[in-house]
Amino acid sequence: MSEEIIVAGWMDYEPADRDTMLRHLVEVGKRTLEEEPGCLDYAMTADPTDGRRIRVFERWVSQQALDEHFATPHIKDFRTAVAGLTRLGVSLQAHTVAASRPMR
Repeated sequence: MSEEIIVAGWMDYEPADRDTMLRHLVEVGKRTLEEEPGCLDYAMTADPTDGRRIRVFERWVSQQALDEHFATPHIKDFRTAVAGLTRLGVSLQAHTVAASRPMR
């Protein structure tokens, strides 16, 4: 059995580009969740205290599912659509989940 993968972190964009990037992320997230059974969660949100930052949280059934995600047509379309936006920084990490339990 493979272990779940969580991708978490942030991406910073020029303030004028952040909302455009978020719109594209909403669309790619919708398609990812609809078309990729290996994606359990895909959330990109605007940081309410930083006009540049987008918070990232993704949950995948396996590393293979995440790897396959990057080869999908909707990711290729997404990359083309956002190619002109200015990213200022990024900090993303993939975490391998050994065990999970409910908080309450």
